[in-house]
Amino acid sequence: MASKGKDNPRPRRLPARTDEGRENQLVSLAIDLAEEQLSKGTASSQVITHYLKLGSTRERLEQERLQRENQLLVSKVEMMESAKRIEELYSEALNAMRNYAGQHTGELDDES
Repeated sequence: MASKGKDNPRPRRLPARTDEGRENQLVSLAIDLAEEQLSKGTASSQVITHYLKLGSTRERLEQERLQRENQLLVSKVEMMESAKRIEELYSEALNAMRNYAGQHTGELDDES
């Protein structure tokens, strides 16, 4: 494979400080190389097939499904947190009503 040379110099980047950042840099370089190969007509059949699949309707639908599943999971977590908070509020309200009615709860006995 030919080096970049003077015709198309690529600025040298410093390695990322995190593993995730480094991975992103390497993915970016691989995509740049695939783009160059595709534009020159030198891409392998695997590279061509990969990008054809990425552009397919099926792939777009699959990505949309994954995004919706993630949104659903986030919603479920939020609902569980909300239910827990409501349970805490009910418990606090019941304790307040018992206290108001003259019944002492374990929490108040510890404080007195």
